[in-house]
Amino acid sequence: MTTLLNIPSTHLMKIRLDVIAGASALLVAAACSTSKPELPQAGPPRVAGTTYVVKDTTIQASFEASGIAAPVRQATLSTKLMGTVLSVEVHEGDAVAAGQPLVRIDARDLAAKEGQVAASIAETQAMYREAQAQTGRIRALYADSAATKAQLDAAETGLARAEAGVRAARAAAAELGAVSAYAVIRAPFAGIITKRFVDPGAFAAPGAPLIAIQDGRQLRVTANATPDVARGIRRGQRIDALIEGRPVSAIVEGVVPSAAGNLYAINALVANPGGTILPGSTATLRVPLGTRAGIVVPSTAVVREGDLTGVILRTPEGDRTRWVRLGESAGNMTEVSAGLRVGDIVVVPPAGVPAVPVRS
Repeated sequence: MTTLLNIPSTHLMKIRLDVIAGASALLVAAACSTSKPELPQAGPPRVAGTTYVVKDTTIQASFEASGIAAPVRQATLSTKLMGTVLSVEVHEGDAVAAGQPLVRIDARDLAAKEGQVAASIAETQAMYREAQAQTGRIRALYADSAATKAQLDAAETGLARAEAGVRAARAAAAELGAVSAYAVIRAPFAGIITKRFVDPGAFAAPGAPLIAIQDGRQLRVTANATPDVARGIRRGQRIDALIEGRPVSAIVEGVVPSAAGNLYAINALVANPGGTILPGSTATLRVPLGTRAGIVVPSTAVVREGDLTGVILRTPEGDRTRWVRLGESAGNMTEVSAGLRVGDIVVVPPAGVPAVPVRS
């Protein structure tokens, strides 16, 4: 067995160096094992949603003309009589049917006149029968040469006058009946009572307003446009419109000169069967002007922050907000007039999730 005492000094020094080197290696390894592992590089930020690639699109150019949606049928009712209001059968906001009584006026003096007219008719009819009989006798005598031509002419004239008297009496009765009808003011059409001008006990005069009624089931939008815009509009043409921000379809009723200078009034009809659109609402007619090239994006992809409008743009470096200038909207698409170019990729958020700016 070899002992350490028999090892030469040079060998001892080599062994000591080897031990020191091994210990150093162990210390380095231990230091490396206690250092933090490197994290993987994070990818670019992405917003949830689908993507839309911007491309050239043919856009229907249009001119927006503002106006008011008013009922096609509306009326302010009055009377031709002069008398006391006996009763008012309706209140403001009531729905009424065509022909329903609205206001009743005291017309007792007309009842007396009706008796006079009836007596006049009876008298003229009696005179007519007498003249008819007299004329028959004179005709027979004239045929036998027992009456002169002058007598026959006088009898014929008397018969004609009696017949005219009957017609006049009947016309007076018809006129009285028409005037008597104004004793009961009735709804000329089905609609809503919008104004009640009188109460029971008030005095009604000819032409004075009593009740206002309107039928909101069909509306008329009247908007002014310049001659070059109105020139391409035809009666019966269907155009798009907005009423209080709600898109509707309108049919052009006609284009007529407007009283407001060198303009034309475009009248368009909008069906409103359920009465969901209130008469008097602000409206906009979109008058088509032809087509042009442009860029559109889904309306749900538009980001709004105060007065700013933009979209979420997808780039290799990540999603970011691009502020843009918007044009017109049609359906579910909105025109971008500045800020985007063909080939850009826009993020469309999931359904029901509003688009919001990307915060860096």
